[in-house]
Amino acid sequence: MSRDQAAAFIRALATANPAPETELLYGDPFSLLVAVVLSAQTTDAAVNKCTPALFAAAPTPAAMAALGAEGIAPHIRRIGLWQAKARNLAALAQQLVERHGGEVPRDRAALEALPGVGRKTANVVLNVAFGESTMAVDTHIFRLGNRTGLAPGKTPREVEDALVRRCPPELLRDAHHWLILHGRYVCKARAPECWRCVTAAHCNYRDKVPAPPA
Repeated sequence: MSRDQAAAFIRALATANPAPETELLYGDPFSLLVAVVLSAQTTDAAVNKCTPALFAAAPTPAAMAALGAEGIAPHIRRIGLWQAKARNLAALAQQLVERHGGEVPRDRAALEALPGVGRKTANVVLNVAFGESTMAVDTHIFRLGNRTGLAPGKTPREVEDALVRRCPPELLRDAHHWLILHGRYVCKARAPECWRCVTAAHCNYRDKVPAPPA
């Protein structure tokens, strides 16, 4: 996909959804960080069912550190990898208290040094909580980038770098939301709904799916 074609692809998504937002429930940078850590290999909907009670019990890093893994676990048993995530959240909260004054750092290296936080999670927090123009590549965006030709790559980092290069700079901050929502609800893994895709005219996917019979 050419740079102009990629820009047209992103602009079509922007026109269809001018004010995209994350679907995770959060109230501040800490609750966002927790929600994103919990969302690994789990749907946002499943996370949103768990976090209200968790945030009520532990609204701050100090409170979550005091709760500990054993106190966190009952709140998140319904999501995947809950045991490891409970341990990571307890350790993450403790490090925020000890190393960052109980605040979520606005720094990639500091974020990625936290337990359970990788590049994708750091990118989401920097983008959503702090307004930075980062591109978090999850399974939806990785698939979409390769399927459409928007940003082919063998690894999430390759797709991320390609998207950052090809996305118009003024649209980069919101592009993560446009792409993840498009991959989640339209350009689906098993059955992409090409017939209702606003970017179909700019997409290089050859096996476009026609509308189902009425």
